[in-house]
Amino acid sequence: GTTSTTSIDPVPEISDVAERHGLWLHVDAAYAGSAAVAPEFQHILAGSERADSFVTNPHKWLFTPVDLSALYTRRPEILRRAFSLVPEYLRTADDPRALNYNEYGVPLGRRFRALKLWFVLRYYGREGIARLVRNQVMWAQELARQVDEDERFERMAPTPFSVVCFRRKGSNEENQALLERVNQSGEVFLSHTVLNGIHCLRLAIGNMGTTRDHVQRAWALVRAVV
Repeated sequence: GTTSTTSIDPVPEISDVAERHGLWLHVDAAYAGSAAVAPEFQHILAGSERADSFVTNPHKWLFTPVDLSALYTRRPEILRRAFSLVPEYLRTADDPRALNYNEYGVPLGRRFRALKLWFVLRYYGREGIARLVRNQVMWAQELARQVDEDERFERMAPTPFSVVCFRRKGSNEENQALLERVNQSGEVFLSHTVLNGIHCLRLAIGNMGTTRDHVQRAWALVRAVV
């Protein structure tokens, strides 16, 4: 996929190519993978069941703080062969029930990152998380329609999730200046990207505390300082 516009690659077709040529297929569902918690978005994972590895980052859209990534692989023995290095002072009695994470990555130790995700899951539950995701997609699509209806602006990409990529009709310099005015207000912070040489604004919705009113206030601010 593409971070700038949250587009998704055709994983089923890519899977065909990977299997035909014996390639390792990794699916990087860093942001959008979290959307699959809602049943209506589970189609985005089509083909992922054929991947050798899959990663998603709960700190991007599963409402946990930075940093937290979840990696799944059907071939963990390859990771162990690549990373396992056990000097004598680290050797302990083997227990087949134990998983030594120091053999599956670069660091010997790691923080208890999973705890913050556990709290989110326990507090909201699957339905609660799905409701947050669903609402944020709905607010983003509402904003996308408003951008389309304002003749001063143009949308630069589809809005399948909670990121709206748009710009003021005009030069790159005008859009850079618009972004600076919006961010200097201290009320909202937008990011930007460049698509085919064209400077665009990105409004990303992803905080558990964000409401529709926040999104509408951000849009009102953009229009006020254009």
